[in-house]
Amino acid sequence: MMKDPDELARLTALRSYQVLDRPRPVVLDDLTRLAAGMFDTPISAVSLIDEDRQWFAGRVGLAEAQTPLDVSFCAHVVPAREPLIIPDATRDSRFADYPNVTGEPGIRFYAGAPVIDEDGHVLGAMCVVDIEPHEVSDRQVDNLVTFAKQAAGHLSAVRGRMRMADLGDELARSAQREEDLVATITHELRTPVAIIQGYLEILGDQEGLAEYRGLIDPIHRNGRRLVDMVDHILAGTRPGEAPLPAPAESIGTVDLSTVVAAAITACRPLILLRGGPVDVAAYEPIPVHADLARLAHAVEQLLRNALFFTPSEKPIMVRVEAAPHPAIEVRDGGVGIPSDELPLIFDRFYRGRYARDLAVPGVGLGLTIARNIVRAHRGDLMVENTTDGVSARISLPGAR
Repeated sequence: MMKDPDELARLTALRSYQVLDRPRPVVLDDLTRLAAGMFDTPISAVSLIDEDRQWFAGRVGLAEAQTPLDVSFCAHVVPAREPLIIPDATRDSRFADYPNVTGEPGIRFYAGAPVIDEDGHVLGAMCVVDIEPHEVSDRQVDNLVTFAKQAAGHLSAVRGRMRMADLGDELARSAQREEDLVATITHELRTPVAIIQGYLEILGDQEGLAEYRGLIDPIHRNGRRLVDMVDHILAGTRPGEAPLPAPAESIGTVDLSTVVAAAITACRPLILLRGGPVDVAAYEPIPVHADLARLAHAVEQLLRNALFFTPSEKPIMVRVEAAPHPAIEVRDGGVGIPSDELPLIFDRFYRGRYARDLAVPGVGLGLTIARNIVRAHRGDLMVENTTDGVSARISLPGAR
């Protein structure tokens, strides 16, 4: 039986990206982790729909690298070319009999948006999945579409580097080797721990194991710390000349309020532990060209510093501004930075005396990472003392 010419063209386009069965791009793992955090789901993936399988180019909460198409929710997104929202799979006749619904892992909620490349081919879907039913708002669906566009941009950047490498560009080869090395480290250390985390979450929800919750929770918490530490060190020690995809390669227009919301979601445990509020002031949509996951990570680093160094009774404010140019400012009421240390705060592994005195966790890479990310977006990061704390301000070019 002859295949549909459009499907043949789509499969040819998919394979031109040269990512199937290779180490997963780290940026796509980061994107799925961010999506899972924003939607409060244990599972997220960038699923590429091949001829007879779906292969996960980025994933969190999934042990398998691929699954057959006959259990794929994402395969339904490809022909539809629009988001697919399944609040409860057991109530949807298309999916109620799927083995991953009736059995393990017991999928209930699914939301997926098409990953469409610059030539209009649907490569797969960006999805979030849970074992509990969910309802989602229109704004959340818009955010998922933004994540899918980011995934398409990252895949395009990977293909571009591959093509440059094929032409013998040694710089591109070095960048690809570095990415493969980082991906290998991620696979060998971070991925197994992340899988353990997923199983611990499932165990934590079992009523019959309630008496073991006191043992499960510390394992889960320390596993999360290990994953975060590996990510943190990898991000802070990449060479400055190629730490991130440039914004032009990411091909994503995002709202700065979405960036801030993602950063606050990532810092939620610290915010709850501190107890005091974090106020956000945003008055209008402010579009910028950005890598959503990376820019949110930069804001997260600034917000983490504010949370660690600000007493709970003092304010922390995050401002999103459009004029004179797009900007995000994190302003705290903390202890400030000694004037003699200000020139050193962006140095790798530098920890000031307040960080040491207050036993603030970390290895001294947060501001280094934030500045690298902002510079990759052709922006500036300025950190300075105020009359009552510290202001960290990210300034960015606007959307073109």
